[in-house]
Amino acid sequence: MEERINGQIRAPQLRVIGPDGSLLGVISRDEALTRAEQAGLDLVEISPNAVPPVAKILDYGKFVYEKSKKEKAAKQNAHVVELKCLQVTIGTGEHDLELKAKNASTWLKEGHRVKINLFLKGRAKYLNESFLKERMDRLLHFITEEYKIMDGPKKGPKGLTTVIEKASKK
Repeated sequence: MEERINGQIRAPQLRVIGPDGSLLGVISRDEALTRAEQAGLDLVEISPNAVPPVAKILDYGKFVYEKSKKEKAAKQNAHVVELKCLQVTIGTGEHDLELKAKNASTWLKEGHRVKINLFLKGRAKYLNESFLKERMDRLLHFITEEYKIMDGPKKGPKGLTTVIEKASKK
């Protein structure tokens, strides 16, 4: 939301904060504008929904610059959680499972979610579900990072799928 400045402010009475941060009190808009003009600064409406609205006497260019800097810093600190995918089959060997589990552990450590697909070909789609879950557990056994299962083993058209994420420490 854009702040209203100087002549854009419509409220007849404003609670005004001075350039040094002191409260000047509730004064008329015209008086606040003249005080801002005398100080060589702008009158910026900080909180338009308050009763009466709060305005501050400050340098508008500097205010916008610092606000954009804060937004940029907040965006840099934000961590995006991605969904990483692993695909294994029933016949995947132990060593390959260890390598895939190592990747999954790394991704969990970084804070990402990991989707594990047990890909089933041909007749393997019709195998006993407990056998398929046991095959999925073979991979989960090798993961070194603490995790919790977000979305339990679900059977889909391509096979069995589960989603895990890093366990939150309490």
